[in-house]
Amino acid sequence: MITLETERLILRPINKDDASDIFEYGCEPNVGPAAGWKPHKNIEETRVIMKAVFIDKDNVFGIVLKSSGKMIGSIGLVPDPHRNNPEVLMLGYAMSEHYWGKGLMTEAAKAVIEYGFSELAISMISCTCYSINPRSRRVIQKCGFEYEGCLRQGEKRYDGKVLDLEFYSLCNNKDYFNK
Repeated sequence: MITLETERLILRPINKDDASDIFEYGCEPNVGPAAGWKPHKNIEETRVIMKAVFIDKDNVFGIVLKSSGKMIGSIGLVPDPHRNNPEVLMLGYAMSEHYWGKGLMTEAAKAVIEYGFSELAISMISCTCYSINPRSRRVIQKCGFEYEGCLRQGEKRYDGKVLDLEFYSLCNNKDYFNK
């Protein structure tokens, strides 16, 4: 399994021992809804989600602070459900709201993007966010993604709210690594 390292973070595979850290950010009231999932009710629900989404999944990482060893989020490259192209993977992420606004997600995303292009040799990375999520949009923009468009009323969230979905992409371009 791959581990990536940045100045402040270790991106490593998620294992069952990470349940308490994932529950801690997974139950925060603003984390899940911004990404389209409901906050976790209890640690048992977190364990079920971990098994389905994180454990033994290629290219999915826990975001761990070097300074404390605490897992504060997750990030990964997964098949893009909106594209019928195996050479395109979609970037997805979530982070504890206690760490928002510190540049940590952008730092993690840039490392995963570099990994996707250099190690996986994929042709493109896509990313989406709800139009009501300016924080995620800012991470996407800081990473150099190009805006493709907005799919109005593109997704019905777990709570029944229908939201516009913004689409972004970043092509594998050697110049990306020289920024």
